[in-house]
Amino acid sequence: MTEPRLRPPTGSHDLPVSPALDTFMRTGWARDRRPADARVPAHALTPARRARVAARFPGERLVVPAGSPAVASLDADHRFRPHTAYAWLTGLTGEDQAGHVLVLEPDGDARHEAVLYMRPGSPRSGQDFHRDRGHGEFWVGRRPGLAEAAVLTGIRCEHRDAWEKLLTGTQPPTRVLTGVDPSVDVWLGDARRMPAVRSAPAGLDAVIDELRLVKDSWEQAQLQRAVDATTAGFEDVVRCLPQAMAGPRGERRVEGVFGLRARLEGHGPGFPTVAAAGDHACVLRRTRNDGPLERGRLLLLDAGVATDSLYTADITRTIPLSGTFTPVQRTVYELVLAAQDAGIAALRPGARFNDFHEAAMRVIAEGLHDWGVLPVPADESLTPENGLHRRYTLCGSGHMLGMDVHDCARARAGIYPDGVLEAGQVLTVGPGLYLRPDDETLPRSLRGNGVRIEDDLVITGDGARLMSSALPRTPDGVEAWMAGLLDG
Repeated sequence: MTEPRLRPPTGSHDLPVSPALDTFMRTGWARDRRPADARVPAHALTPARRARVAARFPGERLVVPAGSPAVASLDADHRFRPHTAYAWLTGLTGEDQAGHVLVLEPDGDARHEAVLYMRPGSPRSGQDFHRDRGHGEFWVGRRPGLAEAAVLTGIRCEHRDAWEKLLTGTQPPTRVLTGVDPSVDVWLGDARRMPAVRSAPAGLDAVIDELRLVKDSWEQAQLQRAVDATTAGFEDVVRCLPQAMAGPRGERRVEGVFGLRARLEGHGPGFPTVAAAGDHACVLRRTRNDGPLERGRLLLLDAGVATDSLYTADITRTIPLSGTFTPVQRTVYELVLAAQDAGIAALRPGARFNDFHEAAMRVIAEGLHDWGVLPVPADESLTPENGLHRRYTLCGSGHMLGMDVHDCARARAGIYPDGVLEAGQVLTVGPGLYLRPDDETLPRSLRGNGVRIEDDLVITGDGARLMSSALPRTPDGVEAWMAGLLDG
C-alpha cells in the first residue's frame, strides 16, 4: 500500500548530497547511551486500559491510529499531538508518534495482544538519518528503536512498514478509528472489500470515551498539576497587564504570556486561549486575541495548561483591567458567581450531569427577570419550549475534562451527557453572561459586559472538590488578588 500524499512535494530547496558526503554522513557517530530501561509515565496503567477496551470486543481486531500531522502551509506542519485514544492506550504523547498505529490483535475470544506499528530511529549507516526530512533523526530528532520502544511501552513493536501484512491471509472482524490518519483510512478503503471490517461508528470510539469518563488517582493528579500550572499562568497574566495595556494588541500579549507558562510547565495550551477584553468578552469563543486592553473594561481569560501527559485544565476568570470592578460590572459578576455557586452545589454522585447547568440557569433567569431584562417570568423562560434567557447566556455551563478539553465527547448520549455523575469524574462549571454591545433589549449601562467564571472540579463520594480553589472567585477576592500581584 502506498501512503497518500498529504502535501505538495518538497525538496527543491534542499542542497544536493554528493556520494562522498553521503558516505561521510554514515560513519563516525558515537553509540547511543540513552538508558535502556526508560518507561512512559503511565506504563503501569495502560495494560489494564487496553484490556478493558478489548473485553468489549472479543475476537475482533481493534485499530487505533496516532494520527498524522496537519499541514499549516506547504511543507510546514502544525505541532503534532497524538489522538487521545492512542495516547490513553499507549502512554505515548510526543510529537514523534505521528504515523504510528496501535493494533489490538485478537488471540482467541477472550484475549488480545497489543502491537505497536511505528517508525523506529533511523540507523546512522543508512541515508534516512540525514536525508528523510519527515523522520530522519538529523532533521527531527531522536526516535527510539523497536526494542527500546517495547520497553518504554510494554507493547510489542513492529516497523510501520510491516503494516501491510495485516491485509494478508484470513482477516478477523476489525474495527478502526477512522478520520484520524489518512493512510489508515486508505487501508480501510481497501479492507472494506472484506465484510469483516467495521469503522468506528460501530462503537470503538464511544467505548473508549466511556471508559475514560472516570479518572483514576494518577489521572486526577495529572489534572491537578495542569490546574496548578494554569493558576501560575493567570498570575503571570495579571503581572503583565501594565505592559499589555500600554500596547496596541494587549490581548495578544496576554495570550503569549500564558502560552509561555504552558510551554514551560507542560505540553502547551490545552486549547486555543481566549483573551477577550471589552466588547470582545461577549463573543463566546473568540481566539483572535488582537484587540487592545482598555482601562475600565473587563478581560475574560479562558485558558488551560496541558501537561506533558496531555491532561488539560480549563479555567476562566473575568477581571477588571483597572483592578477594581465598576458597580455595573460587579452586579453582572455577582449574578454569574451566584449561578456558578448553585451549579457547584448540585454536583454529587448520582446527580444527572445536566443538573448543575439547570441550577445555574435558574439563577441566571431569575436575575435577568429581576433586572427587567427578561420579558417573561423565569419559570416560563426555563421551559424547553421557551428559553428566552439563553439570548444572554447561549452556551452550556460546563463539560467533562481530561485529556481533551471537552473530554469524552464521543460517549453515547445516554451515558454522557444524559447520564449521571460518578465519583472520579472531572468536569468544569462555568456559566456566563454575554451582554453584547449591540443588543437593544438591554439597558445601555449593561451593554458590552461579558463575564464567565469557570472552575475545574472532581466528583467525590459525597459532592465535589474544587481543584482550582487557588484562584479567587468572589469580586472582592479578585480585586485583592490583583492588587497583591501588581504591587509585588
